[in-house]
Amino acid sequence: MTAVELDALRLSLSVALRSVLVSLPVAIVIAWVLTRTRFKGRLLLDALVHLPLVLPPVVVGYLLLLLFGMRGPLGGWLYEHFGVQLIFTRSGAALATAVMSFPLLVRAIRISLEGIDPGLEQAARTLGAGAWDRFFTVTLPLMLPGILAGAVLAFSAGLGEFGAVITFVSNIPGETRTLPLALYTALQTPGGDALAARLAAISFSLGLLGLIVAELIARRVRWLLGR
Repeated sequence: MTAVELDALRLSLSVALRSVLVSLPVAIVIAWVLTRTRFKGRLLLDALVHLPLVLPPVVVGYLLLLLFGMRGPLGGWLYEHFGVQLIFTRSGAALATAVMSFPLLVRAIRISLEGIDPGLEQAARTLGAGAWDRFFTVTLPLMLPGILAGAVLAFSAGLGEFGAVITFVSNIPGETRTLPLALYTALQTPGGDALAARLAAISFSLGLLGLIVAELIARRVRWLLGR
């Protein structure tokens, strides 16, 4: 691989991994709330969670720009109080990637949670286990197939995120130029066809590998849990 390819690959892996680590705890909570609770506004919350799936990624990036830009309400507050700048940084790229892959993560965890027999939690309750004990000793282990498969799926999807990233953090070499952005740049550069083909092959391989690994992990964990 050339230095350009390695740089884009390292940055893509870093951004995708950070996006999953940041969004995973939130996704578990949201999935549990949507599955196990009933409250006014639940339908609206469900719609908001899945909104990135139907919105153009550029729109998501633009909304992030309004919220987390230097003059945005959240971006200005973060910079003023903590010196944190998200726009034009790889942290911002991870945020945009996390928002776009969040619905996939929540969906996978919800499917796993919906498959858990409520009788198991009820049995633990009758034995005196509190809410937190039931969640960490019964519910969470049984959710593992969905959590792991969702994490790998979100990671794989994050590797290919383009629209929201380029809109929110631009296309900066070594900072925000991930594989899709490097491929886009190569296509816009005269004589960059060969580089574009190699970057496309790398993206294709990573995406395919991610989907296979997600399925293998889900099968393995289901087997270990006897399901």
